[in-house]
Amino acid sequence: MIRNSLFVLCLFVPAIEANANFSDELASAAIERTKHAVTYDGRYIAIAFPNGDVPPNIGVCTDVVIRAYRSLGIDLQLLVHQDMKANFAHYPSKRIWGLIRTDPNIDHRRVPNLKTFFARHGKKLPVTEDSGDYKPGNLVTWLLPGNLPHIGIVTDKLSPTTGNPLISHNIGRGPVLEDMLFDFKITGHYHYAPSH
Repeated sequence: MIRNSLFVLCLFVPAIEANANFSDELASAAIERTKHAVTYDGRYIAIAFPNGDVPPNIGVCTDVVIRAYRSLGIDLQLLVHQDMKANFAHYPSKRIWGLIRTDPNIDHRRVPNLKTFFARHGKKLPVTEDSGDYKPGNLVTWLLPGNLPHIGIVTDKLSPTTGNPLISHNIGRGPVLEDMLFDFKITGHYHYAPSH
């Protein structure tokens, strides 16, 4: 029995380390996104598929997430499209936008769709008021005034004032690193580290 337990532990530890490494890499990629000059622009644009992107000088909050994952070789455009195509009823596209089919030009750039995807394929984590619960590489969603959904990535940088983790996000001024975790109502907290 001890031998079997040790075997399971040996399998489990590398998985934990790989998961932690990915989270650190995602947090670093999110910080790197803040070094790009991007004008906030969420208009509908036809893009290539897969690995399509809007012009690099424009973007919204979801593009920070999409581009951070893409820099690690993960194409959320493709993954969200595949899951939506197979499970359209699980996504809010019909309820919110009145859509009856997927659209790989925009689906992955919508916060409600990303929330659904991360909940279905990652881990849905508790929403708390304890900043220590928000780890590097976690994804957080908020509801801004005017019922506008927002998303950002938790980094390993901490605010010297509050001790809160800094968030990489684009709320209108381009990608920035800010102490804003508790500035708005948190509507979701996720961890998504696909095996690749």
